[in-house]
Amino acid sequence: FAAPPGRRSGPLDEATVERIARFLQLPRQAIINHQHCDNGPGWKAVMLASAAEVLALRPLLGSESDLEVGVVGAHGKGAQPAFEVRAFFPAHGGGLAEDPVTGSLNAALAQWLIGDGLAPPRYVAAQGAALGRAGRVHVAQDGDTIWIGGDCVAVVHGEVLL
Repeated sequence: FAAPPGRRSGPLDEATVERIARFLQLPRQAIINHQHCDNGPGWKAVMLASAAEVLALRPLLGSESDLEVGVVGAHGKGAQPAFEVRAFFPAHGGGLAEDPVTGSLNAALAQWLIGDGLAPPRYVAAQGAALGRAGRVHVAQDGDTIWIGGDCVAVVHGEVLL
């Protein structure tokens, strides 16, 4: 799908970054970059120094209720996938849960990362490993449009007659 144009409101305020660090159980200095990314959902995106740090996260799920947090870290120069991504969102019944693969977050991250020169115009992101999934999100910039793609598994198929 093509991502809707993003609205970047700039870096997150320090109180929000500190709150996210507490939720992720990290020292504040572990967050090396951050951005508010809004392509519909208002993601609060933070970058860690590496994909390994992203995978090692043990957040306090259920502890927050109003954040939509995306976490990204690079696998290393020339690696495929290029980035590791994790997404945390408000769960039904309170607190935060983790989503195995999130198109809206990956689109928002791409708008930030490509726009700031932190990622090439085409890359693959991994998401879901922390939940036992091997999701791959293919990202491509075409002019001002960010395209998000990948494989999916249909779990429900049906038809609605109106």
